[in-house]
Amino acid sequence: MNQAERDHLEKVHAIFDILNGSKEADLLMKNLNILDVHGETVYQGSILIYDKRIVALNPDESIVKVKEVFDGHGLYAIPGLIDAHLHFESQLANPTALAEAMVPCGTTTIYAECLDLLSAAGENGVQAAKDLFKDYDKLPYRLYAFAPGKKTAASVTKAVLDMEPVIGLGEFEHFTYSSGNEDDFHKAAWVRARGGFINGHWGVTALSDMVLNYLPAIGVSNNHDVWNVDDIEKSIRYGFATQIKFGVGSSEVIKTLLRAIVDRKFPTDNFMLCTDNISIERLQKMGHMDWIISLCAEMGISPIKAIKMASYNTAKSFHMEDQIGSLTPGRFADIVLTDSLSKINPLYVFKDGELIAKDKKLLKNAEIDYSTMCTEGIRGLDDLTPEQLDIVPLEVSADGKQAKVYLFDVYGRGHAKFYQEIWVPIQDGKVVPEYEGEKFSRLSVIQRYADGTRHVINGLFKGVYVERGAVATFWPAPTPYFVVVGQESEEMCYCVKEVDQYSGACIVTENQIKQSIMPLEIYGVMANMTVDELTSSAAAIDAALEKMGNRNEGEPVVNKLLSLFISLHRFRFME
Repeated sequence: MNQAERDHLEKVHAIFDILNGSKEADLLMKNLNILDVHGETVYQGSILIYDKRIVALNPDESIVKVKEVFDGHGLYAIPGLIDAHLHFESQLANPTALAEAMVPCGTTTIYAECLDLLSAAGENGVQAAKDLFKDYDKLPYRLYAFAPGKKTAASVTKAVLDMEPVIGLGEFEHFTYSSGNEDDFHKAAWVRARGGFINGHWGVTALSDMVLNYLPAIGVSNNHDVWNVDDIEKSIRYGFATQIKFGVGSSEVIKTLLRAIVDRKFPTDNFMLCTDNISIERLQKMGHMDWIISLCAEMGISPIKAIKMASYNTAKSFHMEDQIGSLTPGRFADIVLTDSLSKINPLYVFKDGELIAKDKKLLKNAEIDYSTMCTEGIRGLDDLTPEQLDIVPLEVSADGKQAKVYLFDVYGRGHAKFYQEIWVPIQDGKVVPEYEGEKFSRLSVIQRYADGTRHVINGLFKGVYVERGAVATFWPAPTPYFVVVGQESEEMCYCVKEVDQYSGACIVTENQIKQSIMPLEIYGVMANMTVDELTSSAAAIDAALEKMGNRNEGEPVVNKLLSLFISLHRFRFME
């Protein structure tokens, strides 16, 4: 008998002895209203836990022996919540900082992309992955990750596929897979050979029906790229477990999707819930999967079915329903106690049978040092001039009084209205940033490292309004670009050059004096800060802008600006 067999023999003996009262279990959780996701019912009972897993429901308390008893006082016990698709970098927090904001919301498992960070790391992508996943098993949430399906060299993807806790290939770039990219062929072959999962990024808004057959045909198992009822219908018809997302700027989109599910009476077993991209501020103020479940209930989905969309459905889609997603024997003891099913209120959060969060506060976190991932900036804008940021009309009217320019919308109703070509006044040869009676700031999108002529796109911007001064930030993946918002080219040029001093940052300036700085030292995409430090830094950016006449609602400005890069890339505004 080998060591693995001996270990399992010991475990099965131990469970037998616990259920017969001759060995101590670790924890008895009693006086609960337990959600059965299989029968979609709630029953009164208790849960017995040993060695991180549930070993019994409603055990005979007259015979069981336990080290600890937890009285649930009639609270509902639901499975630990699962985010089916989250970009690790989107909230700017490193993995331990993310835990501070996320786990108290009841989330105990995430399926995470890391493609932007590894793309930003470039030739150091493999080492960046090793550093990112360092001690992942000590985190107070369960992490399953995906090797980058886009934005990185194929060699990086292949190396990352062999790492823990990677379980498959992340989302493809629909511009490349639809054109027959050889690297994409190799990436798909490698993960198929390993028996791993492939995340979908279907591109339904951009591709023909014939091309859309490709992803499910090669084994892609899920899709989060849906924006309306037609996308949903097509996605589930093609066999995808379809992820309904709520992230930065998409509150209108998720309501449209949930309304479609209710109105069309789509079976909810087809759906999972995810965030895709979300800010720390939103996690702290509104919540995570708990908030999305509550929104589902508000929109007319049965609370139990909504909870399944953020637990059992996701576990099943990744073939892990024997490990997570339900409160049944043999599963990990990831348990959330709430006083309501229709409005999730995570009062207690357990992972592996250990209480890790209480009353929206994290009780236990890993201590992992990410400082080795911090990088220095390499400047690229020394030759940038203010004149390059002037808006040059796409077209001028015959009478010379109006100019056609781009108007970018930070939210853009998903992607549907991210940019428009509009006519605005032109006076003394300069564009007047005003449209239909509303004043706008200017926006410049600037390539960091120019090979010949620098790529710059200038237009108007809806979402952050600054009367004076400027604010700029940077995103390195897949191509290093800046965005800067302001009113005057000289100030905007100065501000973006200040950001150019860092590997990544968000900076506010006025009269060419820095007012606030938020560094993103981890390859330019993450802050090496605690949650309190991160939120304070983001708030300082907002406060500095408010003094300069900024009108802002919702997400912090830094998150709004960073969310721009998703659409800028999607619509090919970055070379």
